[in-house]
Amino acid sequence: MTTIRSILFDISYAVWTLLLSSLLVPILLLPRPCMVEGKRLWTGGIVFLARWIMGIRHEIRGLEHLPKGPVILAVKHQSAWDTFFFDSVLPDAVYVLKKELLSIPFVGWHMRKTEMIALDRSAGVKSMHMLLTRARETLAAGRQIVIFPEGTRTAPGTSGRYMPGLALLAASVDATVVPVALNSGLFWGRNAFLKRPGKITVEFLPPMPKGLDRRVFLNELQSRIEMASRALEAEARETLDAD
Repeated sequence: MTTIRSILFDISYAVWTLLLSSLLVPILLLPRPCMVEGKRLWTGGIVFLARWIMGIRHEIRGLEHLPKGPVILAVKHQSAWDTFFFDSVLPDAVYVLKKELLSIPFVGWHMRKTEMIALDRSAGVKSMHMLLTRARETLAAGRQIVIFPEGTRTAPGTSGRYMPGLALLAASVDATVVPVALNSGLFWGRNAFLKRPGKITVEFLPPMPKGLDRRVFLNELQSRIEMASRALEAEARETLDAD
C-alpha cells in the first residue's frame, strides 16, 4: 500500500506542479505579490496532497516564538517537505537556495519572480556579499527569510556542517533569528521514493540572543536545533514503534 500511495503522490505532485506553474506564467507580467500568492497556492497544494494521499500530517509548536514582520528562520533540513511547509505560516517567505534551481523551466521563473535569494556556491566571498545585500533588502521590505544552515538535507539523527555565513548574516542585520527543529525525514526522507504516514512536528524555538560572538552564535544555534530535532525524532519513533 505504501508503494502504491507513493506512486500516486509522485504523479499528483508532478501534475499539480506542471498544471499550476503553467497557469501562473501570465502572472509573471504582474506585480510580485500576485506571484507570491501563486507560490503559496502551489506549496499549500503539495502539503495537502502529502496529507491526503500519504497521510503525512503535521503539528506546529512554539508559534509564540515567531515574531510578526521580518525574521530569519534557521531551519533543520531533512526533507523536501521542509521547502513547501513554511508558506503556510509565513505571509511572504523568501528561501535561500542554490542558483541552479532558477534554471528549472516554469518553477525557476516563478522563484525568480518571487525574489528568492539564489546563491552561487562556487562564487565564494562574492556569494556571501550577495547574500548580505539581498538579505538586507528582503528584511527591509518586511519579508521573512528561510535558510537551511546545513545547506542540504540530512538524515534523521545526523547533522551536517552549519554554514559560518549564517553567523555573519545574523551579525550584519538587525533581525531576529529563530531556530526551527523538525522530524520530517522520518516520514519523507531525503531522496526517498517511499514515504510513510505519520505526523511531522515543526517546533519554533526561542529566538537566538543578539550580540553573540559569531563562533558562539553558530555553536549555540546548532546545539539548540540538533537537540530539539533529536527529541522530536525520539518522540515520533515511539509512536511508530507502537504502531
